[in-house]
Amino acid sequence: MYELVIVGGGPAGVAAGVYAARKKINTALITKDFGGQSVNSNAIENWIGVAPVSGADFARMLEEHLRAQETLDIKTGKTVRAIRDGGEAFDVELDDGALVQGLKLLIAAGSHYRRLNVPGEDAYEGKGVFFCSICDAPLMKGKPAAVIGGGNSGLEAAIDLLPYAADIYVLEYLDALRGDPVYQERLSRESKVHVFTSVQVKEIRGDAFVNTLVYQDRQTGEGHTLNVSGVFVAVGMTPNSDLVKGLAALDERGRVIVDHKTFKTSHPRIWAAGDITDGLYNQINPAIGDGVKAVLNIYDTILREHTS
Repeated sequence: MYELVIVGGGPAGVAAGVYAARKKINTALITKDFGGQSVNSNAIENWIGVAPVSGADFARMLEEHLRAQETLDIKTGKTVRAIRDGGEAFDVELDDGALVQGLKLLIAAGSHYRRLNVPGEDAYEGKGVFFCSICDAPLMKGKPAAVIGGGNSGLEAAIDLLPYAADIYVLEYLDALRGDPVYQERLSRESKVHVFTSVQVKEIRGDAFVNTLVYQDRQTGEGHTLNVSGVFVAVGMTPNSDLVKGLAALDERGRVIVDHKTFKTSHPRIWAAGDITDGLYNQINPAIGDGVKAVLNIYDTILREHTS
């Protein structure tokens, strides 16, 4: 029986694990792998105190730091199938059927790519529809490509495509790009980058592979097509919150609602941190802060329980 079970090996989960070990909380951390969404970044430029680092290297840094903590039980290569509240303790069921029991839970399971849900997206996934630009940008060498989304993820995808794609079309649903100004400035210097705002993707077409993107101008209602060989979807993330559905309150977007001082959920023995929560800023630095604050509150809670 563990005092605390942490679910997730991204920035929030690893930060929580490091602090739980330092506080000598009897903790198990369960994760399939390390790094979370950060592994998909070609260069992380805003991790404070470190020069730009690739997502893969950053994930290795997280894992090394976590494994340096001797008082932590790390269960890797594992996916949580279900969580059941037994009243006093939680039963965390793994994909291999094993059970991990904990008195308290910290959910830092992150999020996954949000889909467009348009015709052709599913049919051409892996055949011209991609969700990881750092993984698949090289496939666009000398070819035209479209990026759907004008936030940081979309602009980073466009930057990843710069060394490869012949032309890059960035399509944003809103009337202006939302990504950081430094990314917008970088792309504005590239003649092969073409930005379309106030547009809605309607369909992805092709033969064996993608060859056409259909979109509509939201202001005029006029339909347009682009001849592209790849469509990189970067329209945000969906929280991996199904595990705690029915245990902790979720908002209308499926994010776990937390008290942003303590990171406690509506359940008195469940905390949450990182992209899975209803926080405003889904980035590495805030996620790490979430994980640290959550464990500090868990530690304070344990101390109060032991002295009451």
